[in-house]
Amino acid sequence: MQDGVMDDGTAGHELLDIGDERRLERFGSRILDRPAPGEGGFPRRDPAAWNGADARFDRDAAGDGRWTTIDAGLDGSWPVRIGEIVLELRLAASGQVGCFPEQAPIWRWVTDRIRELALEGVRPAVLNLFAHTGAATIAAASAGASVVHVDASRPAIAWARTNAGLNASSGAPIRWIAEDAVRFVAREARRDRRYDGLILDPPSFGHGLDRGAWRLVDDLPDLLTAGVALLGDGPAFVALSAHTPGFGAERLGDALRDALGQTRGGRIETAELGLEARSGRRLALGAVARWTR
Repeated sequence: MQDGVMDDGTAGHELLDIGDERRLERFGSRILDRPAPGEGGFPRRDPAAWNGADARFDRDAAGDGRWTTIDAGLDGSWPVRIGEIVLELRLAASGQVGCFPEQAPIWRWVTDRIRELALEGVRPAVLNLFAHTGAATIAAASAGASVVHVDASRPAIAWARTNAGLNASSGAPIRWIAEDAVRFVAREARRDRRYDGLILDPPSFGHGLDRGAWRLVDDLPDLLTAGVALLGDGPAFVALSAHTPGFGAERLGDALRDALGQTRGGRIETAELGLEARSGRRLALGAVARWTR
C-alpha cells in the first residue's frame, strides 16, 4: 500500500501544498483551497501557487462555511477520474467535494480481493456501510461483486447513483439503502444474511435517520462485531477506515482484531492514510485496517 500515499494512477487529483491549516488541491482542471485542521505548524511552502485557486472554502466564528469562487461556473459539478473510477464532484456546503482520494488504495485493494474471489467461481456479496458518494461501491461492482450500499443520507445516495451512471455501473447489482448502518446490520442479522466482504468508512460523529447520534469511539466496537458476524464461512475480507484523531492504524487494527475474535484466522494489515504534496509535505488523513481470510 506504500502507507496509503497516492501514486500516478490518480492523475485526476494532486495535492499541491499544505500549510497554515489549509490544503491546496487540484481536482481535474480545478484548484481548490480548503481547510486542513492540524496542519498549522508550518507555513505554506509554495505561496505563489495559492494565488491560482479557483475556489476557497472558509468557516466563520460560528462554524458556518461557504465557498468563494472566481466565477459562477465553478458552482456546478464536474467529473474527475481517480484511478479507474469517474466521480462527479461538487462544491458541497460542508466544504467537501464528494471525493476522498486518500481512499484510492482501499478501492484498489477491494477490487483485487473481489477478482481473486471471482477466480474461485464466487460472485462476492459485499456490504458497504457509511458508503458516502459510492467510490468503494463502484470499485466493488465494477470488479464483479453484488453490493449493498448503505448510507443514512438520501442526498449522498442520489449522488452515488449519479456516480454509478458515470461508470456504467447503474445497471450493476447494487442495492441502494437509505438507513442507519447500525439498524441495517441488526436487521440483516435477523434475516440470517451473509456477505463475503465488508467495507466501513465511519465518520467521527453523525446522525442516523431514526436512531440518534453516532460517536465512533463509543459505537464502532459493537457495529464492527455485528458486521463481522454477517460474514460467511468461506473466503472473506474487511476494509475498515477512519479519520478520527486518536484512532490511528494500530487502534483500528486492534478494534478489527477484537471483532474477529480468535476463531476466524486470516491476516490483518494496517496503514496510515495520507497524501503527499507536490511541495514535498505529507498530509495525514486517517488510517485503514484490512483483513482477509
